[in-house]
Amino acid sequence: MIATVGIDVGSVTTKVVLFDGKSYQHVILPTGFSPKKAGEQGLQHILTRANITSSQVACIIGTGYGRVHMPYADKTVNELSCHGKGASYLYPAATGVIDIGGQDSKVMLLDTNGKVIDFLLNDKCAAGTGRFLQVTAQALGIELDEIDAMTSGQEPVEIGSMCAVFAETEVLNLIVQGKSQGEVLAGVLKSIAVRMSAMAAKLFDTGNQSGDKHIVFTGGLARSRNLCQMLAGHSGWKIHTPENPQIIGALGAAIIGYEKSTI
Repeated sequence: MIATVGIDVGSVTTKVVLFDGKSYQHVILPTGFSPKKAGEQGLQHILTRANITSSQVACIIGTGYGRVHMPYADKTVNELSCHGKGASYLYPAATGVIDIGGQDSKVMLLDTNGKVIDFLLNDKCAAGTGRFLQVTAQALGIELDEIDAMTSGQEPVEIGSMCAVFAETEVLNLIVQGKSQGEVLAGVLKSIAVRMSAMAAKLFDTGNQSGDKHIVFTGGLARSRNLCQMLAGHSGWKIHTPENPQIIGALGAAIIGYEKSTI
């Protein structure tokens, strides 16, 4: 059996996937203050779980912002290529990817082989990222895992500020005005969905594609069912959400390593 490992060290979490050509398993752990240590710990966890040693791994591919801190990786690959590979593996008909991570967001246009042929990044501002939602949730004293339960059936309020720095003040002012936590959080989800739909449309609606658009939604915010529904509603695209949307970059890295090992 050939086994490969993909390690995606993100700003908030580190994802590690072990792939054998037919199936995969994963671990997710906080990145903390040391991307190098987080990657090493994730690698050891996945090897222990699979009951194998590092000598039995054919290739380790590192990706994510922390990939420069992985001396144990055989090769590093940019996260765009890894997300495209992982998304197209799970959804062969995928035409694009929307990834919303902790500190940045990106959209990718794919060809029929899952190769990224164009992309847009939002890495200068927290608006439309996990950080924006985290700031507003903290201001309300709510855990991120509670957001879907809090926002289901709620009428979204209009959120004017798209800056994480000012969002906390606006959120608290809305509560003072009598809006519920659910209404405010639903407004935050709606603002993210609208912003990401507009950003993605610049790429997806101008690509030389015909037929339905099948978009794979990845990253930590894709765990929100309500955000997925809002994104589909505003964009009109078919949105596919993997069971574990956070690991798609690591999965793609492991698959890239597998393909290199079996040539």
